Formats: sequence, structure tokens, C-alpha cells
Amino acid sequence: MQTIETHPLPAHLRVRALVLDVDGVMTDGAIGILPEGEAKAFHVADGQAIKFFQRAGHQVALLTGRRSPSVERRASELGIEVVVQDAKTKLPELKAIAERLGVSLDEICYVGDDMPDIPCLRAVGLPVAVADACEPARRAAACVLRRPGGRGAVREVVEWILKSQGRWAALMERYGGE
Repeated sequence: MQTIETHPLPAHLRVRALVLDVDGVMTDGAIGILPEGEAKAFHVADGQAIKFFQRAGHQVALLTGRRSPSVERRASELGIEVVVQDAKTKLPELKAIAERLGVSLDEICYVGDDMPDIPCLRAVGLPVAVADACEPARRAAACVLRRPGGRGAVREVVEWILKSQGRWAALMERYGGE
């Protein structure tokens, strides 16, 4: 007889780390090709949300199938130390990220949008898809956001997690409250 492990807390309350795909999650998926390389546009509200998440004592990592100096620069600006680029298969990289961050897969919220993200979505405690994710990724997610990738989706998931964990109000005090 197989036993089913039960958790005392819902998934969003167990989250200690956020692992984000880049193209289609932190960006709208558009890639500008310039003579000196790729250009990507990141939403400022998503960056602010990442800072809130870090101030709440949580960790953030980026996991992307492409390589771009734009990703390195944005991660540096946001203080994201764990960045894995050029990941051809993401699940082994996700497992290595979890180990590096000192968290279990069950304590990770992974946000994705496309087929390469599905194994990661199936492996974590809180799998989340952006609103414009492909249908199979949306089916693999426990939560589908209202916002599309690159348009505040990261802000939406961070705010939901931190409010659920009772951490949002304290973070907003420095701004005069909500």
C-alpha cells in the first residue's frame, strides 16, 4: 500500500524560492536582434516585485534556454545571484538550483510559459503559468496568472505569495502602507 505524504501548509505558503523562466515570463517573448547581440525588455513592476520577494527573505533564480547579456545585466541589477542560461533541458538545472539555494523542489514556485518549462512545472510545489502560456504549460500549472509574460506577471505572483504568507503589509510600510 502506498502512503500519500500530506503537507500541513498549502503550496503558496511553503514557497521560499522563486525560479523564473526569462523569455515569455520576465519578457513578452520578443527578441530584438542588434549588431551587438540580443535586446530584451523587462517590466519595471516585475523587477520591483523581485526586490520585495528578496526583502521578505526569499530567494530568486533565473532559468532560461537562451543565453543573453541582457539577462546577466538584469539579474545583476536585481541582485539575482543564481542565473542559469543556455539550459537545453531545464529539470536537471532546476534540481541543481534547488540544491544551491538550499530549498526542496516543494518549496519552489516556478513560473513558465512554454513546452521546455513543463517538466519543471510538474516537479515543484507551486507551478505557475503566465496568462499567455501555451495550453500544455497552463494545464501543468496549479495557477494561471491573469497577466501575460513581460507585463507584470512576476509582480502578480509575488504579490499573491507574499500576501498569502502575511508578509506584504510589512514590506509596504516603508511606502506608507497599501
